[in-house]
This record gives sequence, structure tokens and C-alpha cells, in this order.
Amino acid sequence: LAQVNLSSAPLWCPKTCYRCVPSRCVSSIMAAPDIERCQQQVPSEECSTDCSSNDDQGCPEKNSSTSIASPHKRTGGIFRSGGTAPTAVCLSKAAIGAGVLSMSAHAAEVGLVFQLIGLLAGAGLTLVSIQMIARASVQTQRWSYEDIGEELFHPAMSMLTGFMNVCNCLGSAAGYLIICGQVFQVVSGASSSMRQLFVVLVGVLICGPLALARHVSFMRHLAAWSVGFLMLLVLVVVIFLGENGTDETLTPTNFWFGSGAVSIFAYMNSANNIVFAYNNQFNVPQLTGELTPEPTVKRMSMVGIITVILCFLLFASVSIFGVLAFGVGENQLNSLVLDLRPMGRNPLVLLSLLGVMLSVLTCFQFHVYPIRQFCGFAERKLRGRAVEEADVEWKGRTVSRWIDIAVSLASVAIVIVIAVVVTSLKTILDFIGAFASAWISFVVPALWQLQLLRRREDFSWVHYKTLGCLALLGLGLFFFVFGTYSAIIAAE
Repeated sequence: LAQVNLSSAPLWCPKTCYRCVPSRCVSSIMAAPDIERCQQQVPSEECSTDCSSNDDQGCPEKNSSTSIASPHKRTGGIFRSGGTAPTAVCLSKAAIGAGVLSMSAHAAEVGLVFQLIGLLAGAGLTLVSIQMIARASVQTQRWSYEDIGEELFHPAMSMLTGFMNVCNCLGSAAGYLIICGQVFQVVSGASSSMRQLFVVLVGVLICGPLALARHVSFMRHLAAWSVGFLMLLVLVVVIFLGENGTDETLTPTNFWFGSGAVSIFAYMNSANNIVFAYNNQFNVPQLTGELTPEPTVKRMSMVGIITVILCFLLFASVSIFGVLAFGVGENQLNSLVLDLRPMGRNPLVLLSLLGVMLSVLTCFQFHVYPIRQFCGFAERKLRGRAVEEADVEWKGRTVSRWIDIAVSLASVAIVIVIAVVVTSLKTILDFIGAFASAWISFVVPALWQLQLLRRREDFSWVHYKTLGCLALLGLGLFFFVFGTYSAIIAAE
């Protein structure tokens, strides 16, 4: 990935918003835009010296006799890299993964009323969080959690946030491999030891190569297919419901309000799972930077709206039809994959389960990328290298890229170990949703927005924007503290 030197002005040509790329591009894994944006280099003096004007004077695309192509020019149609639709699909796929498979298990415990209200609230909070992160990225021109944290606060804040991001992504990625193991057992009837061997092979042969991808948007086509396969899973549950009718354990009371025999911790863990299920904020800075022809808060807000609508519809469908089909109590297992075990030989069920495996493996790269970003940031600090500073090369690649490859493979190895040792999907998702996802989704974006507001001359602690940030910050801290405690109590 390429890091554009932002030190020379101007950055944007008027109206067309085509980027005037400085003449120096350096290789770095802490990329903002993708590498194609640096392939056409325009000397900064050819750009207009007044980017605040509203005319097209000075833009190389318009006036240069050499007709230099813009690095931000739209190509590839509606599903091009950097487009609104594919970016929304990628961001949705970062969220729609392991969490959706345990939705019905939580809904069976707490009832549909609490579950649906929680999903609506989670959608709204996720959209607000995405907008806050996009605004921080655009205003600071930084495209990772660590770089934004350093720009607005201090490298120590970046290190803490990066550590939480790593915990979040490692736990999520482990959940994906656990699902792959469950699918393998359902389809083949294999033993526990064979499941562990399968998880290791999938991690080494599939997840390892996927983790080395240099672009998040590279996965946009696979992401679209994987979302489709999860919709097929919902269809299979509906078919199961149509053939077998509602589960005998259901009554109107426990369907809407739960059994009433669960503790407050069950409700907290359901909220933790909702936070985890919507959690895709770790990819927002990078995807914002990849928007073409120009990263804007408005474009990313539209991406966020599409994302939360798609996620809510899928999560709500799984919650409703999963409870209707599999009931409450012992009949409702902690994953839809296990619920469908009796139908494992049905061709449509088999196809949907294999699709689930493809879907969660597609998620893997989205979760490994933030780990790579954090390690790249730490490596850059340890070596005393600035963002714009060119790196030395060794055997055709920069030293940073070699470290990036090593970190990617090491991350996969750690995830494999976790997935082999931990077998309960619900337990790991509840804990990660409280401990790490709440910090990344709510606490950090609120702090960033507060810092941006404090830089304004009209800043006030009683302004509605400030109070909104404080409310989101308080909610995130509540999930972080009490939610983590709840998840630990439930696991004991």
C-alpha cells in the first residue's frame, strides 16, 4: 500500500476534486488510498495554488497539455474499487460474520422484544460511530486508528487503542475458525480431533494467504458473495420452519419476553453480542481513505446507512426465524450451524453451510488488517520513521512490508491456537463484544469527536454535539466494564 506525502499543497483541485499527487510517494503498510493513486505523479506546482477557489484553473486533468490521468478517476462501474456500493458491502461483511450465527440463541433467552429493540439501538449507535470515525479520518487525513489517535492525542493513546483493536480482531477471527470447525463436524460427522486438524489446515492453507492481501477493497466481490450465502442460510431456516412448524417449546410469552428465568447477565450478554455483531468500525478509517474520487464524510455516511440497514435486516431475520424454528431452552443451541445438524445431509442445507464457511473466511482478512496496521504503527515508532519517510528495501520489498508479512502469518498462527482450544462460539463472542468491541466502537470515536470539537473556537461543554459525545462515551465505558464482568460471570 502507498502512503501519500501530505506535506505539499495543494491536496485537491477545485470542483473535480482530482488529487494533485505530490511527486514523492513512499511505500508503507500504513496506507491511506490504494497504490494506484500514486502511479500517476503530478508535480505540485502544476496544481492550482488556490484550492479554495471554485474554478477549474490549474487542474492537470483539465488544462495540462500532457493530459495526465487522475489517480482518482472513476473506473470499473458501480462495483469499482472505492465506490459507495462495494465499500458498503465490505463494511457490512466486516460486521456480518460469527455474531449473526448466535443471534437466535440470545433472542431465545431474552425474548424478541428486548432483542429487536437492542438491534435497532445498535444500528443507530453504529451509524453515529461510523460518521464520527469518518469525520476524524477526513479532518486529520489519517486512515488508521493508530494514526488518528496520535494526531489527536498522543502515541500512548494509539498504543492502547491498537492493543484493544488487536484483542477484538483476534477474538473475532478465532470465532470464524470455530464456525468452520462446526460446519466440518456437521457435514462430515467428524470427531473432535479431526475438527481440530481441519481448523489448523484451513488456517494455514486459506487464512494465511488471505491475511497477506494489501487492500481491504480487494475482497469486495468475495464479500458480496458471502453476504448472499448468509441470506441463503436465513432462507434455509425459513424452509425448516415451514416444513416442521414452530418449535413445541414456544409460547407467546417466552417468544416475545423470554422465559423470565434468566438473570440480568443474560440480558447484558445479549447486548454484548449485538455490539459485537455490528462491530465493523475498525475498518472504517481504511475504507474511508479508499473512497474515490475523494474521501468525504457524506459519502461514508451513505456507506454507513446502507451497512446498518443490511445488518439490521439480517440480524432481525435470524433472531425471529431462528427462535420460531428451534425454540427456547435445550432445543436452541449456541449457533445456527449446530441447530441445523439434523438436516446436515440435505443438499440445500449443505450448500448453505458451505456458504457460511466461505462467508466467515472472507471476514478473516477484514479482521487481520487492523492487527497489521497496529504492528506497522509500532514498528514505525520503534524505528523512528515518519509516515512520509521512505523505507529501505531488502530483496525487492521494503523492510516494513517484510515485517507486515511476518505479523500477518503470526496473527493467523495465534488465531488457530485460540480456535483449537476454545470451542464455545457464544462465550468468546460475548467476551470480545464487551471487552474490545465496545472500546473500539463507542469509546474511541467519542473521544476523537470531543477532541475535534475542542479545537473549535465556539466549543462548549453544554452544546448538544458535546453532550452526545459524552453520552456515547459513557455508554461505551459501561459496556466495557459491566459487560466484560457479565461475560466472565456467564463463562464460569
